[in-house]
Amino acid sequence: MHRLVVAAVGLLSISAVAPGEPPGAAPGRRVLLDAHNAYPYEGRFDDRVPRALATGTPLAIEQDVAWCATSPGHMEAVVAHDTACRGDEPTLRHYFFDRVGPLLDQAVEHPRPETWPLITLNLDFKMEPPEVLRAVGALVAERPAWLTTAPRAADDSTPAEMTLGPLLVLTGESDAQERVFHDEVPAGARLLIFGAAHNRPGAAEGDVPQPTPATNYRRWWNHPWKVVEPRGQRDAGAWTPESAARLQTVVSRAHAAGLWIRFYTLDGFPAADGERFGWFASYNFGSLDAAETRWRAAIAARVDFIATDQYEALASVVRSP
Repeated sequence: MHRLVVAAVGLLSISAVAPGEPPGAAPGRRVLLDAHNAYPYEGRFDDRVPRALATGTPLAIEQDVAWCATSPGHMEAVVAHDTACRGDEPTLRHYFFDRVGPLLDQAVEHPRPETWPLITLNLDFKMEPPEVLRAVGALVAERPAWLTTAPRAADDSTPAEMTLGPLLVLTGESDAQERVFHDEVPAGARLLIFGAAHNRPGAAEGDVPQPTPATNYRRWWNHPWKVVEPRGQRDAGAWTPESAARLQTVVSRAHAAGLWIRFYTLDGFPAADGERFGWFASYNFGSLDAAETRWRAAIAARVDFIATDQYEALASVVRSP
């Protein structure tokens, strides 16, 4: 029965492909729901990955990763929002990979590469000792048939062509992560995890940022919404043409540099829902209408990954004409 449910989910699409464009994974080709913080907090909200998958594919799913003891003397990569280990955090293997595995296996068995990647895993490391980075790298490497990869070249400055799989794994801009996920990969082997670009140095606070160009390892650009509306979600006010132009400038700079772009986190809910669902006030525009206005602007600007806690609401907007 589980495989039948997964098959039904796989038939849905929440990507928004511009008229006349073929589907594909290149920057600007797809606008995807990015399921923000899709893991339990303090033993609650265990349904987040199933909720995200139920909206359809392709989509992105964020997992925050910590390094905690799961039994005496045994450390594992777990999904958690805090760096202080409680002892009840689910492992990344169990909470994410075991849940998406049937869908990815089905995609490999019945390939439709024009729809790949079906899932983009966005890793947010809350701590980054080399041990947790290597453990996650080894976990990702267990199922090479799932993965979107690129050859590790001696010259990293030019992005090599990717071989698409149903899963794409992205991580942050940390140089410590690059040392493990890129530098420790032998030349001629495959890169399995891809990092985020840095901002170009020297820009004044409040300026529209400019990314460093894509490299073979650094393939995306990650931003808080304050880059678009500097007062942030809580004090954003009305959406303006100036904000729309700023959004388009940032997105255009990302795509011109060969990068996917992600913005976080665009929510709009009554304050009482924050505690009920585990959502944060700092990301709240105050109403669903205000959030939806930004979602539609981000879709129009061709933002690749729109992060929200309101998975179902954003998915319905992305699917709408």
